[in-house]
Amino acid sequence: MPYQSTRGRASPLKFDDVLLAGLAPDGGLYVPTVWPRISDRELRALNGLSYVEYATHVARPFLEGTIGDNEFAGMVRDAYKDFDHPDVAPITPLGPNEFLLELFHGPTLSFKDYALQLVGRLLDHVLKKKGRRATIVVATSGDTGSAAIEACRGHAALDIVVLHPKGRISEVQRRQMTTVIAPNVHNIAVDGTFDDCQNLVKGLFADLSLRKEAGLAAMNSINWARIVAQIPYYVRAGGLVGAPGSKMEVKGQVAFAVPTGNFGNVYAAYAARKIGLPISQLVIGSNANDILTRFFETGEMKSTTVVPTLSPSMDIQVSSNFERYLWDLVENKADVVNGIMEQFRTQHAFRVSSDRMTKVRSAFDGYRLDDAGTLAMMKKIHVDHGILVDPHTAIGIAAARAKRKDKTIPMVAVATAHPAKFPDAVEKATGVRPALPPRFADLLQRPEKCEEIRWNLDALKDYIRSVAKVAV
Repeated sequence: MPYQSTRGRASPLKFDDVLLAGLAPDGGLYVPTVWPRISDRELRALNGLSYVEYATHVARPFLEGTIGDNEFAGMVRDAYKDFDHPDVAPITPLGPNEFLLELFHGPTLSFKDYALQLVGRLLDHVLKKKGRRATIVVATSGDTGSAAIEACRGHAALDIVVLHPKGRISEVQRRQMTTVIAPNVHNIAVDGTFDDCQNLVKGLFADLSLRKEAGLAAMNSINWARIVAQIPYYVRAGGLVGAPGSKMEVKGQVAFAVPTGNFGNVYAAYAARKIGLPISQLVIGSNANDILTRFFETGEMKSTTVVPTLSPSMDIQVSSNFERYLWDLVENKADVVNGIMEQFRTQHAFRVSSDRMTKVRSAFDGYRLDDAGTLAMMKKIHVDHGILVDPHTAIGIAAARAKRKDKTIPMVAVATAHPAKFPDAVEKATGVRPALPPRFADLLQRPEKCEEIRWNLDALKDYIRSVAKVAV
């Protein structure tokens, strides 16, 4: 299956080359030239299978012609074998036709593990096959970094450099990255916001000479493989609660509410809809950094100053994955995408026509919740259900309840992180301080290793050259 860039100025690539490239050389994001489809009949046939079997079946068509079926199935099994829950991504009932999809049972307690544990194995496999090494560079607003490090540590073909915004993530999030003392793991604290970190990474990838010299590759959600690895948990959730073949099928549909800042996780849900999962509604949950919700309300995407919140993984004002949806929205017209993205780069804003907004609103709704509302929702979930949820998950649940259109269709809110990753916020809301799982019991006492740099692309390039062991 070939992939094309949303900017239209890069040659089509196969999956293995897209995996290594991350960002297209023209600055665009890779998308399929043709989407695979999964029929109602297939959905019914999948019902009752394990998470590993779902993931293997749903993701395999995206890798067609590049990785053997048996090899891929083995990587999927290996990726999820050590997750803490036997269902890998279990679903918890919250109320009538209301559910919580738990995506925090991986090694770093974040939904990012579901993609990155598989992507790390894919990268290692492809690099060894091609006789190459790569330097993975990741910008993180909190969770991607630790999940990427966990996926890369110890792999002979990979070095990893992770940038996080200094002082703008939780202590648990930071220590999950900086306490990994391994020769191929490098952490950098950037004096700035997540958007600054993301812009630095984009600047690295825009330097085509450096990309080749250092063998740069990406594990952020700009890498298409991340999306591929996330689609299965939506398809399986639908199969459990409302899609054709599920025990709860009434209308044969399902709805999802996703807390998101970078648009990657909810785009994976949109991709599940594209391949055939009958999703009736997708709800975006935002915090005070509500660029996405404002877009769904007004049709204008306008970046403003990033405000620190209790849900730091969504403290973002540039939703890089939105470009993939924009490509679809403008009927795959690369010149239109280029014009819009250039306008956003120079003016920090763009507006979509009313006709296109009609299409947007047929698929998406947005909802914002400030810190006070987030604390109140965390408390309510604890009082009503005896469950502790992290701030991001609380926003997802609030969005699900506020914007739900049809109560006869199952609504699934996505739980993106373990509450123990944000113990101060959870304790403030509920009076209960969540304990870390036993394997992290000494996390706050472990030694840390981290470099600090100011917002400086040249300095970062020099650092990358100093740690990159080899390119090609």
